[in-house]
Amino acid sequence: MKKNAAFLVLMFVFTTVFSQSENKEQLTKEGWNFGALPTITFDTDLGFQYGALVNLYNYGDGSRYPNYNHSLYFEVSRYTKGSGIYRFYYDSDQLFKGLQTSMDLSYLTDQAYDFYGFNGYDAVFNSNWIDDEESGYVSRVFYNYNRKMFRWKVDLQGKLTSDRFRWIAGVNFLNFDINSVDIEKLNKGQDEADKLPDVDGLYDKYLEWGIISDNEADGGFVPTFKAGVVFDTRDNKPNPMKGVWTEAVIVASPKMLGAESSFSKISLTHRQYFTLVPKDLSFAYRLAYQTTLGGDVPYYYQSQVITSIMKGATSEGLGGSKTLRGIKRNRIVGDGFLFGNAELRWKFARFRWLNNNFYLGLNGFMDFGVITDKIEFENPLSPNMSSIPYSDYFEDDAEKLHTSYGAGLRIAMNENFIIAVDYGLATDERDGTSGFYMGLNYLF
Repeated sequence: MKKNAAFLVLMFVFTTVFSQSENKEQLTKEGWNFGALPTITFDTDLGFQYGALVNLYNYGDGSRYPNYNHSLYFEVSRYTKGSGIYRFYYDSDQLFKGLQTSMDLSYLTDQAYDFYGFNGYDAVFNSNWIDDEESGYVSRVFYNYNRKMFRWKVDLQGKLTSDRFRWIAGVNFLNFDINSVDIEKLNKGQDEADKLPDVDGLYDKYLEWGIISDNEADGGFVPTFKAGVVFDTRDNKPNPMKGVWTEAVIVASPKMLGAESSFSKISLTHRQYFTLVPKDLSFAYRLAYQTTLGGDVPYYYQSQVITSIMKGATSEGLGGSKTLRGIKRNRIVGDGFLFGNAELRWKFARFRWLNNNFYLGLNGFMDFGVITDKIEFENPLSPNMSSIPYSDYFEDDAEKLHTSYGAGLRIAMNENFIIAVDYGLATDERDGTSGFYMGLNYLF
């Protein structure tokens, strides 16, 4: 069916507890403050989201506001396309003296996790195969598989020479449980005309052709250990007006605790923020490069984007709400990649409501990415085969730069709790058409 992203109602409830103080210049926050949001949102890749989240902030005596002492985030939500988020996230620079501490505990389910093959445009995307109003329709879940992921992640940062130049260390335990899309489950309760055909998807074909090995087919356990350095001069973490945020991180996954493979990766990320109009208008950009240093990376880990700190429930791509907005989620997956984002951010209105500070913001953006190191695999198909059309699945050496552009709205309370709405457009139909996303926080 043709999809029109229209979202007419945005609901949010903000409540403040404990003490607050006000002067003529600004409303400062003390003690505990929280934002509670019915998670009635929409994401082109995931569908409508329903559930609830709560983000609690502790500002202590208010002397550090808008910086907080502790942040606790809880979310339980589902998406209509079958995904689920069960998450607790904690962040503080006061728990241990001299350390920035972050912890994430999540269980993420996805009945139709996007899978378009490997190496960007080298893997052909046939949009008519998933659109039941087009000729050549196969199944709307042809480019999907069923994934359940458990994650326990702890990140620490401490001084090297100053608060701005810090070391990074962390551990991330991931467990992936992967299967074909459960067609029978998705068809339950559906009218006959709306039922999905019971056909193999791309994931099943990659298994049949041996591109995905039997050893990796159903997922596995991936323990990773992280070390790196960060240089951070941002004036405000949720939405900086000036400064840089640059990091170099190496992740190593040893073959231990039941892990089926070992590998190492490096990630280099640079973000910079410029004030154009004091307090109101800024320009921000991000450049990121990630590649494999050695070992054998399981296909189900290749979509993970390595960062020093989580900015949302997932850090995956390339493509989708966290990397290349407007491009299909996970459209660009390789052994190494480069991507970037550029944004113009305008805070066009400020007001107080229910004893809280609010601002409204608009942002225009452009995103881009490209595979720099391809996933190598032995392809059993060839252009000369008559039984399986090679050009339906592969186009040799087709990979090139992927780009998208769009605009967004931000609703921020007390500088830290930020509702984000973005709409992105892909510039090449091989990446899809567009994406509409509602969530939390600026992208970077």
